[in-house]
Amino acid sequence: MTKLGFTYWQDGEMWLGHLDEFPDYMTQGETYEELKENLVDLHADLASGVIPCVRHHAELELA
Repeated sequence: MTKLGFTYWQDGEMWLGHLDEFPDYMTQGETYEELKENLVDLHADLASGVIPCVRHHAELELA
C-alpha cells in the first residue's frame, strides 16, 4: 500500500484539499471521506498522463 501526503481544510460545509506532491491541483468533497476518494481519483488522473503538463513537487538536499 502506497501512502500519499495531502493537505486539507474545511470551508463552510465543503472539504477542500490537494496532494502534497501536486499542490496546483485541488479537489473537494461534501465530507472528509468524499474528499479522500476524490484525491485518490485525482492522483490516478495525474499519474496516468490524462492531465497534460503536470507540475511536480520535489525536494533538494543542500550540503
